[in-house]
Amino acid sequence: MDTIYFIVQQMWFFSIPLMVVALGGMFSERSGVINIALEGIMVFGAFCSIFFINKMQGIMSGQLLLVLAILVAAGSGMLFSLLHAYAAINLRADQTISGTALNMGAPAIAIFAARMLQENGVQQVPFENTFRIAKVPVLGDIPVLGPLLFQNTYITTYLGFIILIVATVVLYKTKFGLRLRACGEHPQAADSVGVNVYRMRYAGVILSGALGGLGGLIFVVPTSTNFNATVSGYGFLALAVLIFGQWKPMRILLAALFFGLMKTIASAYSGIPGLKDLGIPSDIYKMVPFIATLIVLAFSSRNSAAPKAEGTPYDKGSR
Repeated sequence: MDTIYFIVQQMWFFSIPLMVVALGGMFSERSGVINIALEGIMVFGAFCSIFFINKMQGIMSGQLLLVLAILVAAGSGMLFSLLHAYAAINLRADQTISGTALNMGAPAIAIFAARMLQENGVQQVPFENTFRIAKVPVLGDIPVLGPLLFQNTYITTYLGFIILIVATVVLYKTKFGLRLRACGEHPQAADSVGVNVYRMRYAGVILSGALGGLGGLIFVVPTSTNFNATVSGYGFLALAVLIFGQWKPMRILLAALFFGLMKTIASAYSGIPGLKDLGIPSDIYKMVPFIATLIVLAFSSRNSAAPKAEGTPYDKGSR
């Protein structure tokens, strides 16, 4: 049982950021804007929030500092995503090229800013991890469920589940969600009944930026003690989760759990009895999540049902 607890606890560290970022991509693409800039948004959100932690950790620590960093990550992600929104919606630029530009620019910005703003001039931004919760009082003592969910965890894990519930309700149970989905499927029809397509698409991309930036922080905090202008391709893996999850919140959760398990095997194989004794080179294990991605997408992409108007700039005059 200890091995199972270890695997599940590690899996949350990888699955939750994947799910959160993929949910962000879902809002953008459901509105009709392809957002392959998730990787760049994650990098920018992670840099701003980790740099905030680095500067504030001498003043405060623990959960309060993490909550403030969460706000910084979401806010910086929103601001960065506005570049993509403006290019895709106002300028009607190719959304793939716009997203690629942000993916290329974000690491460069992070490296340059880190070297300019830090006294030692290095690009790594270190921080002290004072955020891990060894055991949640009372809940951590529940048999089976306690070790799985309430021991060796972070508040970001619970935040991820809250975001999943809220995203599901917003998408399917609110006027905003209905209008957002309409703009991604039939923008001309939505416009004909008074829905501002441009505004809804901006809202979708901004939500995507907030969750993408937050996902960058959620990924870095449990898995490292410094940020080096990379999120290890997690933004691209989140795109795979989004496609495999068919742009639907609950399916995205299942896809994130699957890919999180693959990433756990790749990163923590040395702590799993049986795997560490096989003598397989570590590089092979590191390839597991990406091989799994290729296999899954090869079999599932044929049946993907992306929003019909995804990637098509909306021209009000074309009606």
